[in-house]
Amino acid sequence: MRLSADLVSRTHGLVASMVRAGETGKNIDKAAEEFILDHKAVPGFKGYGGFPATLCVSINEQVVHGIPTDKPFEEGDVVSVDCGVILGGYYGDCAFTYPIGEIKPEVMKLLEVTNECLYRAIDVARIGRRIGDIGYAVQNYAEQERKYGVVRELVGHGLGRELHEDPQVANYGRRGQGNKILDGLVIAIEPMINLGTRRVKTLKDGWTVVSTDKKPSAHYEHTIAVRKTRTEILTTHNYAYEELEKNPNAINLEFQRKN
Repeated sequence: MRLSADLVSRTHGLVASMVRAGETGKNIDKAAEEFILDHKAVPGFKGYGGFPATLCVSINEQVVHGIPTDKPFEEGDVVSVDCGVILGGYYGDCAFTYPIGEIKPEVMKLLEVTNECLYRAIDVARIGRRIGDIGYAVQNYAEQERKYGVVRELVGHGLGRELHEDPQVANYGRRGQGNKILDGLVIAIEPMINLGTRRVKTLKDGWTVVSTDKKPSAHYEHTIAVRKTRTEILTTHNYAYEELEKNPNAINLEFQRKN
């Protein structure tokens, strides 16, 4: 699982090297698929439940599961890219939201808060804690402290030989509730936070989920493994950050790198 997590993270590095105004989701998707196949792995999303692409590319009010298109990204967009790979029979899963050029300060703050939600959730994912503690960490910070909309209909999940395994890992919940976290648990934690309402709907394509008020959404995800001595973040966003930092004029990323 470390190998699959590393490959999906490196795929984000490729995406980060390409994503900019004028680029398209389809071009990035094609490059990502070739990259994964070249590394003797299989795209984890393509064909899953009928999904037609390697990447989920979700723009602005699209929360998740956006299908890549030929429409160029524009200055001021935010583009959430979710990627999965299968390597050696195991899945890796990771998401990152990319700002395209200069974006509105309130949207940059949304990205910053969503990213912070991810790491607050990881901090409480420890042996003996409960799954509800993870959801509470996200909800309390994003909803109670920052007044953003926390999406309820889509959740994180267990990960291994299947893309979606038990337990479900919601981004809302109560402390002390839910399954107890045990040694060896591998889960994908993925806050999906909306600038406005938490309410979402699915478009006619059957995949793309959007905020009902059409305000922007952000999505960050890591695959983690809970161990006796520590919780290990198997994926990393560092490959993406390294590429983004090479091209500071294309993407202005203000919040601090964490993993």
